[in-house]
Amino acid sequence: MAQTEKKGGLLRKSSASKKPLKEKVVLMYDEIFMTEDPSKCNPRFWEELFLMKVNLEYLEGKLEALDGEELMKIKDNINCLFQHCIQALGEEHPIRVVNALQTLCALIRGVHQKNKSTSGFDIINMLVGFDKAELCMKNLMESLDSLLCAEGSESLKSLCLKLLLCLVTVTDNISQNTILEYVMINSIFEAILQILSSPLSRRDHGYDAVVLLALLVNYRKYESVNPYIVKLSIVDDEATLNGMGLVIAQALSEYNRQYKDKEEEHQSGFFSALTNMVGSMFIADADEKISVQTNEAILLALYEAVHLNRNFITVLAQSHPEMGLMTTPTSPIPATPVTPLGTTPPSSDVISSAELPLDADVQTSNLLITFLKYSSIVMQDTKDEHRLHSGKLCLIILTCIAEDQYANAFLHDDNMNFRVNLHRMPMRHRKKAVDKNLPCRPLVCAVLDLMVEFIVTHMMKEFPMDLYVRCIQIVHKLLCYQKKCRVRLHYTWRELWSALINLLKFLMSNETALLAKHNIFTLALMVVNLFNMFITYGDTFLPTPSSYDELYYEIIRMHQNFDNLYSMVLRLSTNAGQWKEPASKVTHALVNIRAIINHFNPKIESYAAVNHISQLSEDQVLEVVRSNYDTLTLKLQDGLDQYERYSEQHKEAAFFKELVRSISINVRKNLAFNTLSQELLLKEFSTIS
Repeated sequence: MAQTEKKGGLLRKSSASKKPLKEKVVLMYDEIFMTEDPSKCNPRFWEELFLMKVNLEYLEGKLEALDGEELMKIKDNINCLFQHCIQALGEEHPIRVVNALQTLCALIRGVHQKNKSTSGFDIINMLVGFDKAELCMKNLMESLDSLLCAEGSESLKSLCLKLLLCLVTVTDNISQNTILEYVMINSIFEAILQILSSPLSRRDHGYDAVVLLALLVNYRKYESVNPYIVKLSIVDDEATLNGMGLVIAQALSEYNRQYKDKEEEHQSGFFSALTNMVGSMFIADADEKISVQTNEAILLALYEAVHLNRNFITVLAQSHPEMGLMTTPTSPIPATPVTPLGTTPPSSDVISSAELPLDADVQTSNLLITFLKYSSIVMQDTKDEHRLHSGKLCLIILTCIAEDQYANAFLHDDNMNFRVNLHRMPMRHRKKAVDKNLPCRPLVCAVLDLMVEFIVTHMMKEFPMDLYVRCIQIVHKLLCYQKKCRVRLHYTWRELWSALINLLKFLMSNETALLAKHNIFTLALMVVNLFNMFITYGDTFLPTPSSYDELYYEIIRMHQNFDNLYSMVLRLSTNAGQWKEPASKVTHALVNIRAIINHFNPKIESYAAVNHISQLSEDQVLEVVRSNYDTLTLKLQDGLDQYERYSEQHKEAAFFKELVRSISINVRKNLAFNTLSQELLLKEFSTIS
């Protein structure tokens, strides 16, 4: 018997003698693409159309195949189809609603694909007609809002969100998408919040809702009043904010879990020896195609929440019962399918058991820990553009956190201790940290560890100057809080001091190559001023007097680096070149460090000579330091504990425009409208009479 095949809307038998038969829905589409009104011959045309299974591929392809002139000839029919889709959204029969939603997606994408060069107003005219645009779009948004807020089908809600994501991302630059003016006027903000506040809706639709909100917030954010920005900034409902936090934490946790699995794969068997030899070469391959793209969108959502809403700061430290340690379930958990951006993400609020050993002996986790872990992964490899953007956004988020008074309060809280296992880049000169030896400490220690790790591991030819500047700024802001509130943090400060001195050494060793691309004196000045902060105010925030002594010991021990830096900046500040002014600032900033070196070095040499010791131990040097503080004279330096607050609009607008463009392209590329098979829908709606 001849087998029936189906392709592109055609039904054909394998026998070549028969003409191909078209599906009925395809024949109806063809009628729409004629110049005459299809309902003239068949008054029930539109009613029947929405009972037919949508053929997205055929409808979009047909629209794309027409040129602008041909499209204008059938404009009335396109308008009519669009309006009937909106009417069908109000129908009681769910199949009609599903088909209307999918048809709208195809229409919007098809018309936009064809009219990329034309203005948004032409697109509105082509889809709905100028004269009816306001009313039609109002009806559309109200219908979508009702469907999202109703108790009904989860499949319908999923399609509504996908239609909205389609609407938002139909242009690369969302701020040029004038259709979004109607989404601004007819807000669906409350519907998004309702999804996030309900555990069931959040599980099924939270990811799409959060990505949608992040994109809507970025529509013309610098040019006009965006109601989504205003509304997001004042949300204070605990359930909603926690819901948003859970969705973000789940997506980041899924990334962390996938990365950990990939890492373990590489470290087993043959790869382990190779990996140790070549360092971090494998890292760039770790789930890059999926996780980097997906998490840029979720990371943007986290940024907007942290940046715009002061109440969200509390969510960062909120312990989630869903994220606590759980006993291993007796029945196997089905694996979560790996999905690209814009499709439904990990589908549970419960963090998978694979993620939980993150903090072995700690019963709860929180969003900040998950975010720090994620940051430690993406910040390892900044050579890839996606990861560079992700790393930059991680540092921007940490900058906002480091400036917030309440965030600092819980970061430094001695009663909130966690064991945070950050990922460390494999390096030949150091051993892999043993997770079990990690101490429980306030969360700020993990932030500082992350900054130290970045400083140590990115001194390379393609020097990420911008990320280093942000990194040092975060450390400075945390120190400003500690100085202001006299917080004596028990931290291994020596690791930070050592990393900073090695950074200065790297800048000097690569002076010529780096100066060709960067003003290295800005970074050098920031590093020197961190030391000045410790020298001037260290007695108010270092944990013990011996910590302050150790600071002096490190400066004296590494004095050659500071001497070399002084020689370099003195040379450039006395020449009439472009670096004269920035170099002279570093020269002035080194005054107290040089005073310490020049004061203690002769004392140490004298002590060695008197006691006939060729090389002093650390304890002997510290003894000299302690007994000679009283004769040391230092200059008071102003402004060490002050900083310029983060401002997105003035400094980061270009970065966010490019980031949102990248996310918009990826959402559009990966949206899947036909994931719901007709069989599943019929089964779901089988009770409909």
